[in-house]
Amino acid sequence: MKLRNTTLSIPAGNAWLDARLSHAPGLAGLIVILKPGAVLDPEAREAYIARAIQDAGYATLLVDLLTHHEEVRDPDARYNVPQLANRVVAVAEWIAHQAPLQGLPIGLLALDTACGAAVRAGWKAPDVFAALVCRGGRPDLAGATPLAVLTVPVCMVVGGQDPGRAIVTRAYELISARKQWHDVPGASELFIEPGSLDAFCQLAIGWFKSELPSPLVPDSPSPAIATPNPETPPQGAD
Repeated sequence: MKLRNTTLSIPAGNAWLDARLSHAPGLAGLIVILKPGAVLDPEAREAYIARAIQDAGYATLLVDLLTHHEEVRDPDARYNVPQLANRVVAVAEWIAHQAPLQGLPIGLLALDTACGAAVRAGWKAPDVFAALVCRGGRPDLAGATPLAVLTVPVCMVVGGQDPGRAIVTRAYELISARKQWHDVPGASELFIEPGSLDAFCQLAIGWFKSELPSPLVPDSPSPAIATPNPETPPQGAD
């Protein structure tokens, strides 16, 4: 199936978030791929993940939760998990107003500190997200209460050579929602070893297939995706 690819600017509080949407009619769901910045994980690898998920029958929305200016100005901005979580919720609100995407169950796939933001967003909006996959990262930054109260099913995929395994393990133990843990032997934090990224993609796809409900059928043909005008700044703060 040929997908329509659209480059977007999504309003989130006082920021415009860069995003890339790939979708077509009749897909099984929408997987929002969250990254806190472009430094730790080259875009080509994120695009590889997106293509694997698309090949499995899902639309994807790849979102950078920080602007380029924020990354340059403050290297620690990626650790402001409450702000990042608010932006995840804002992205979901934008999705809800896009007729071609209505009725699609939403899954979250998070990398690095966006894992904490995804957990926190799932805690804040439990009826919006159907499933969550974390690739290692820092889910602990969501906080103990969001981890313990979270009801969104969670799958954590962790490299066998990830130096942060102990931190991820402690966060995983706090989760009371339905959950799975998968090790990828030989993989490091960024899954750069041969075959490790493919292993991650297959585990993520398997989780989404098991947890996402069937899409709702829209009542009428859908208009095109609305692309906001980034020259008009959104109002409000995170």
